Amino acid sequence: MKKMIIAAGTGFLGSILSEYFKNKVDEIIILTRGKSRTTGNIKYVHWNARTFGNWETELENSDVLINLAGKSVNCRYNERNKNEIMASRLNSTAILNKAVLQCKNPPKHWLNSSTATIYKGSYHKQMDEVNGDKGFDFSMKVARAWEKVFFKTETQQTLKTALRTSIVLGKNGGAYPMLRKLAKIGMGGKQGNGRQYVSWIHEHDFARAVEFVINTKTEGVINIVSPTPIRNNDFMKTIVKQVKAPFAIPVSKTMLEIGAQIIGTETELILKSRNVIPKRLQENGFTFTYPELSTALRNL
Repeated sequence: MKKMIIAAGTGFLGSILSEYFKNKVDEIIILTRGKSRTTGNIKYVHWNARTFGNWETELENSDVLINLAGKSVNCRYNERNKNEIMASRLNSTAILNKAVLQCKNPPKHWLNSSTATIYKGSYHKQMDEVNGDKGFDFSMKVARAWEKVFFKTETQQTLKTALRTSIVLGKNGGAYPMLRKLAKIGMGGKQGNGRQYVSWIHEHDFARAVEFVINTKTEGVINIVSPTPIRNNDFMKTIVKQVKAPFAIPVSKTMLEIGAQIIGTETELILKSRNVIPKRLQENGFTFTYPELSTALRNL
């Protein structure tokens, strides 16, 4: 592969991908709100994720475009934040659609972020790309609108794939470092009733799955999750065992709601039952390096 574009590529997931691909791709272009600069074969180009500037010319002759833009959902769902969560996803996707269409030699494949939160919470049914049930709460509306903006513009020279990604477990960001800290101080018990499922994926398998989607030219929607969603109670027990915490205090729904208000987030991130499986990945022949949580955490 000669040229890869990663839009909003300086965050947690972007850093995972740039590190994974830097020795596999001749040139990586990171579209960033920060200053333009070059480090090795990684070139950082300023964009505002809403309007054209000079960044759009970088899409020419690229093999892959990966868009990760979107305000973090780790915040309170007040009206201002809800509007920013929605707008940041829709605006960046819409301007990239325009940029791709005006290219003489557009990206061959465009992978756009989506989320496994598009599916309803489920304690029993496993959600796949064909039979998964989608709902209408705020998070699901965002995911639906995001994918609609992405797919409604036809890009005949560019394949399109929406990555319905779950919680990515990594060393240097995302949810895992905070969960480790909680477990170490004895707050690693079940959260809420503990029955809700957690869909997760190891950071290495996340990058490998993205590479697999590119290599197999997979189009449409695809769940980027491990094959073993696990109940929250068992998820937390596995973390507690890994950090060798002497005890694990459970955290009630009420305590979670109070804590979420204090630190400025929402309990949905913990309490929703995400029971999602990677049906298309596995049917297409992808094998996971870390299919089980215990081996994933031992590696991390």
